[in-house]
Amino acid sequence: MTNKLDMSAQHPFGMKYYTVLARAWVYWPLLLLSAALVPFAFAPYYHYWLLPVLLAVLLILQTARPQWRVRSAYLWALTAYTALLYWIDIALHDIAGLPQFLAWPLTMLLPAYLAIYPALVFWLLGKFRFSSTTCHTVVLPLLWTLAEFVRERALTGFGWGSWGYSQIANSALAGFAPVGGIFLVTLVTVASGAWLAELLLAKKRKAKIGCGVSLISVWLLGAVLLQCNFTQADGTHATVALAQGNIPQSLKWDERLLQPTLQRYLDQIASTRASIVILPETAIPVMRQDMAPEQLDIFAHLARKHGSALAVGIPQYTADGTGYQNAVVNFTATPSKTGLPYYAKDHLVPFGEYIPLPLLLDWLYRWMDMPLTGFSKGGSAQAPLQLANQRVAFNICYEDGFGDELIAAAKQASLLANVSNMAWYGHSHAMQQHLQQSQARALETGRYIVRATNTGMTAIINPKGQIVTQLKPDTAAVLEGEISGYRGNTPYMWLGSSWPLAFISLFLLLIIGVYGRYRP
Repeated sequence: MTNKLDMSAQHPFGMKYYTVLARAWVYWPLLLLSAALVPFAFAPYYHYWLLPVLLAVLLILQTARPQWRVRSAYLWALTAYTALLYWIDIALHDIAGLPQFLAWPLTMLLPAYLAIYPALVFWLLGKFRFSSTTCHTVVLPLLWTLAEFVRERALTGFGWGSWGYSQIANSALAGFAPVGGIFLVTLVTVASGAWLAELLLAKKRKAKIGCGVSLISVWLLGAVLLQCNFTQADGTHATVALAQGNIPQSLKWDERLLQPTLQRYLDQIASTRASIVILPETAIPVMRQDMAPEQLDIFAHLARKHGSALAVGIPQYTADGTGYQNAVVNFTATPSKTGLPYYAKDHLVPFGEYIPLPLLLDWLYRWMDMPLTGFSKGGSAQAPLQLANQRVAFNICYEDGFGDELIAAAKQASLLANVSNMAWYGHSHAMQQHLQQSQARALETGRYIVRATNTGMTAIINPKGQIVTQLKPDTAAVLEGEISGYRGNTPYMWLGSSWPLAFISLFLLLIIGVYGRYRP
């Protein structure tokens, strides 16, 4: 049986429009333009409606040239990811000092890799023996969601730019985040784009009505879910002060500037009477064990004097002294036999915090100024830190992009906190995109999340994923605000991860595939 997805003899727009769209000088510019607009669906623009529209454009174009389906999907995704992740070049060239002739090719490697997943999705889509309407509206969203699930795990994983983030937190589709996590949001986002396309592409009136009803229904359901409260305030309240030091990355690890850096953060601690004070990732750019005890005591004493519990981002040696960790340490806690309580980063950034395949890639780092590229993992079962009256589950920078990995700690916590150093990415949109990921984590866990960053975006986000207050980026300041502690689990937390959604998607695809193969 012929794959009906490739049968385009009768185009729904009529032969005239089909002929125009099929012309290469029309097809490819429209494809590239729609892909280049993808970043406008994400932070800092938040035009969430745009991504389903752009996905619909991709599907309409592919109907005009079905034989180009896989290659056009790859080129579309390559363009979209390049436009979305352009700031990687800033980290490699502008900050780390890698020559541009090496930085650009390395920057393009990530979009080139990520684009494989959408291309694979459309290649697999062509294997299903159904009408294009069924393939687009049912099979495509399931395949795309599975592909994003895999790419967040393959080769240590990279979840940045998942299509679901475009809907956080103003879209009605954001209401699906606490139910099934960001991958459920991705599923309904891709489905919305497919249904929108089939409103124009479908030849049967019944199919058009079905797509229209599905589109309206899922957005209405999302809006209802967004109003549901799956977690509850536990009755506790705390004031928080989030320090933003604004230390340029080029100066951060300069030993001559250590004292001015320490003094800046001491001044910020002294400026607040908040019950919880949090300093950003590696705020103190020296190994904790290499700091004189009296220097560390100054921070703790000043915080206690003002009635504050203090958590500080600082690297530290591992317990056996053979490695080092990216940590957040509770400076004002009572030390135990093992020392001060801390959280150490577990999901490390490949090429940034550790070197994969060092025998092959170690030569690259001789061109770059990248201190501390050999961090050790902190472990996956770390308990929240007790700060004032809150149990705070910390994550550090990149970890905020992996919702499944934060569930276990969030179940024990009343408050979530992210500490980051986004100075690596200059004045780019990376910091706003990272903020949007934190908004997703707040929705998924039904808790406040606070962010203390070096250069931005320092913010307080409520359990609905809305930004309560934030600091202007690239300024040295302290953000103060009030939070409430929360308890309880969202459905997503109750599931424990996105694996159930992945298994259901795979099971449905297998059933659909078997039915298509053996149907008369």
